Amino acid sequence: MPDTYPALHQWERGPKIVAIGGGTGLSTMLRGLKKYTKNLTAVVTVADNGGGSGVLRNDLGMPPPGDIRHCMEALANTEPVMEKLLTYRFPEGVLRGQSFGNLILAALNGITGSFEEAVAEMSHVLAITGQVIPVTSADVQLEAVFENDARIVGESQIAAFKKEQDCRIHHVNLIPRNAKATPTALKAIGEADLILLGPGSLYTSIIPNLLVEGVAQAIARSDAPKLYICNIMTQDGETEGYTAGDHLEALLAHGGPGLVDLCLANSAPVRPGLLEKYRVEDAVPLAVDRERIASLGPELVERPVASENGNYARHDPDRLAQAVLEVYRGRAVRIFRGARRYILEE
Repeated sequence: MPDTYPALHQWERGPKIVAIGGGTGLSTMLRGLKKYTKNLTAVVTVADNGGGSGVLRNDLGMPPPGDIRHCMEALANTEPVMEKLLTYRFPEGVLRGQSFGNLILAALNGITGSFEEAVAEMSHVLAITGQVIPVTSADVQLEAVFENDARIVGESQIAAFKKEQDCRIHHVNLIPRNAKATPTALKAIGEADLILLGPGSLYTSIIPNLLVEGVAQAIARSDAPKLYICNIMTQDGETEGYTAGDHLEALLAHGGPGLVDLCLANSAPVRPGLLEKYRVEDAVPLAVDRERIASLGPELVERPVASENGNYARHDPDRLAQAVLEVYRGRAVRIFRGARRYILEE
């Protein structure tokens, strides 16, 4: 949180940004954006069925807390000890591999009787910037259908099954298909000044949100700029061989027209050492096919948003936040000038 008055004033009056997705990509972006605006909302998928989240889902019948917890960790304003507690994973025993943050959410879910209320209560405890909202309260599973008509149910099973089939994912479905969005999520989308899709796993983090009843429609109705943020790399077991245009086309096929106005892609090179590491996973830097993106409609923006540090090819939180806000301000200026020109002509 900014500590000088002018900066604090700008932070409190910052744009209402709704970021839709899940996984590491979304939480990384939120860490950067929370420095520039207080008015942040993360709308997060609840289709995960693997790891500690999957265990709690099966044992307690609650939505998977993992992606929600990651976003709250990114937006939290807490003491270092609490940060360590949230991310602590038990090394052995019946809780082996389970995150303490997941257990807090599970306990709050039991106390409140509602996962959405549990998330809201934990948000208060952590004094997070903005809000984190599960996209639906329904118990949903993700189904992937492949180009050879094979299909698999379960988000955590998709990557391995795709490798067995050795063909692309044709589309994904939610089961049940009529899962309704939480009213809070739809309200946030309707009031947004800027809507962000991604970054994150295309078929398992971003698109599942668009399949929840009401979400894609609310995005399409919004007058806010809608920005799709491309990943840095293709993803092993999900988008091997994909270009930025392939990602965008899949997004539009699942979400429908009016979903994306702009597409933000990384223009910075990935370090050679990381390229070798990812090549083992059959993952490469995402190719930006400019003509194809133009043919799909959205305006392409390229900025150096990849991190120069770390052991993974990921977005740099500050670079990404600055690029997002630059795009937003540029679009706002154009809209203002267009409205002003219209008024003068009248």
